[in-house]
Amino acid sequence: MTGSTRPAPPRPGQRVRHGPGLRRRLTPRYFDVDLDKNRPIARAAAGNDAGTPIPAVRMPHRVSATDPEVLRVTARTGAHDCLRRPVPDRSSAGRSGTVRIDDRDRPFHTSGTEGPPRYEYDTAARRRAPRTG
Repeated sequence: MTGSTRPAPPRPGQRVRHGPGLRRRLTPRYFDVDLDKNRPIARAAAGNDAGTPIPAVRMPHRVSATDPEVLRVTARTGAHDCLRRPVPDRSSAGRSGTVRIDDRDRPFHTSGTEGPPRYEYDTAARRRAPRTG
């Protein structure tokens, strides 16, 4: 999975990280990507869903219309401001290509955490609180 733009210095302001909240009927598959790398690529990672450990998925990974999955991509940067549109490779019925993932025709925005105040958003309580650690 690729699709990041060239990084810039972190933007000023506050930071909010969304807490747990994917407790649905679908088990998420986790991926991590370091946006500080020259060529950021998402890698399968182990995860946790409501206390249940989830092993990293083996690649290539298959899904179908009757067996959908949620992909949770954690993009991190410590020193940059990045606009990104993940572009995973896909294949179906003998055809292959890519799928652009965005936020209603806008790229996702991820900015470094050095310097500005940091917060964590508690989805259950629907409020943000200062992040410790």
